[in-house]
Amino acid sequence: MARIKILALGGLGENGKNMFCIEVDNSLFILDAGLKYPTTELLGVDSIVPDFTYLEKNKSRIVGLFLSHGHEDHIGAVPKLLKTLNIPIYGSYFTLAILKDSIKDYGLDINDYKFNIVSSKKTLSFDDVSIDFYNVTHSIPESFGISLSTKDGVIIYAPDYNFDQNVHKSYKTDFDKLSRIAGKPVLALLTESLGAERTGYTHSSTSLDYALNQAFYQAESRIIVTSFSTDLVRIQKIIDIALKYNRKIAIIGRKTQRTVDIAVNLGYLKIPEDNLVNLRFIDEKNKNELKDAVVLVTGDRHEPFYMLQRMVKKLDRLIHTDLKDTIILMTPPVPGTEKIAARTLDILYRNDLNVIKISKNILPPSHASSEDIKLLINILNPKYIVPVIGEYRHLYALRNLCRDMGYNNKNIIMLDNGVVGELNNKSLVSTKEKVPSGDILVDGILDDDVSDVVLRDREMLAEDGVLLIIANIDARNKKVVSDPEVVSRGFVYMKENEDLIKGVTDLFYYVSENEFTGKYINWRNYKSNVKNHISKYLYRETRRSPIIIPVLIDTQI
Repeated sequence: MARIKILALGGLGENGKNMFCIEVDNSLFILDAGLKYPTTELLGVDSIVPDFTYLEKNKSRIVGLFLSHGHEDHIGAVPKLLKTLNIPIYGSYFTLAILKDSIKDYGLDINDYKFNIVSSKKTLSFDDVSIDFYNVTHSIPESFGISLSTKDGVIIYAPDYNFDQNVHKSYKTDFDKLSRIAGKPVLALLTESLGAERTGYTHSSTSLDYALNQAFYQAESRIIVTSFSTDLVRIQKIIDIALKYNRKIAIIGRKTQRTVDIAVNLGYLKIPEDNLVNLRFIDEKNKNELKDAVVLVTGDRHEPFYMLQRMVKKLDRLIHTDLKDTIILMTPPVPGTEKIAARTLDILYRNDLNVIKISKNILPPSHASSEDIKLLINILNPKYIVPVIGEYRHLYALRNLCRDMGYNNKNIIMLDNGVVGELNNKSLVSTKEKVPSGDILVDGILDDDVSDVVLRDREMLAEDGVLLIIANIDARNKKVVSDPEVVSRGFVYMKENEDLIKGVTDLFYYVSENEFTGKYINWRNYKSNVKNHISKYLYRETRRSPIIIPVLIDTQI
């Protein structure tokens, strides 16, 4: 019998940062390594990745990293992980192509790492564990579910999927492979929870097709459409409808152009070269008006909204909007982008543009709805179900769904990040063990975690600004050489607050006199006392706490 542990380093009780570990005896299998995007209060933070401490401590037991598909919430943390651990990576050709592109962006050499291409026809064997992959329907090609066959039964990881039957064959679920996996005893199913609150099956794109055809038919001039860069199904749909109406196609978005190139080369996107337009920068001779064109504005999260704003304000280098344009929004706000989405709509309407906002209700979800989840459970008939991928309300909804299907609470394993579910002799024996888990905040290409101190300083700068006190000090004669210069940025307007600034200057002289009484000047204490006294004074006078930065220059005269 095998000793099996199931744990998450991310992806439970949150949207993104998906990273799960399955331990079978002494072997550790990592399933996905994603990032999540920050909320607005995490100033300057670009992304959040899992804490890899547990993996570093157990690196000798790691068999490899197995990837389900190429979305950033499942592969976005891989470059950061590879800087810590050089481990084998397994994924589909398309997923690895996108990952390699991301790794290059991170400044790493892909030749330093071992990539292994897998398919639904390939079984990987590692001692007493074999791993199989089966194709699932999702918004990006070559998306997989992953099964691990152990001596005690099969453990299945089913991240992002649905059972839409109206998709292109490249995106269809491999029911044949799934049924073969289901022919074995399934010990545990780790299934996504994001759509568990949504009743019914994940609907097809019929309503979306109708809305887009109506918009294209009525458009008199150029059409501008927004789409998320990794949603290749919707991008292909726009391309197909554009071709139907004999329109040229231009794609804006650096990252998307690379993803599109990969998809075109692998045959997942079909764009006739004669219909593709390469835009040149706008100048006096070239306005890129392209009245018969469809302009695809693509990117991640906030990028389509930001690019639209620049187009409306005539700041974009490729497209300036016109009153005759039809703008189709196919990018519903995701967590953290609600404000910029609302602001973009305000700007579009204020400029009297023809805006068609595609309702989220008719955009086909790319995640499993409640009936899709039930179908998968009924196909596999697992002994245990582990809700994964989603905020706690999603996990809770999936638990209730399983209870409605006849599962007892003891067969639904509810975990948190870092909590270990241990199975022994085919039965759950414990959920008490905990391993290190948490968030690593990534700022640009910096390797180190952004500390709480840095975030607090950024928050203070954003809310209360900064005040600099610059003074020349003659340390030998123990005197201030000239009046200190006070500089305010984001705190107060200097000319309207002369009394306040005079109070700061007077307080600086008071602290300086006290510091000059000793035999030597302790510069650290000097700066600290200046900061403390002035900070208290400013809070008392203004109820604000700017960052105080004393700049003391030793000047001999």
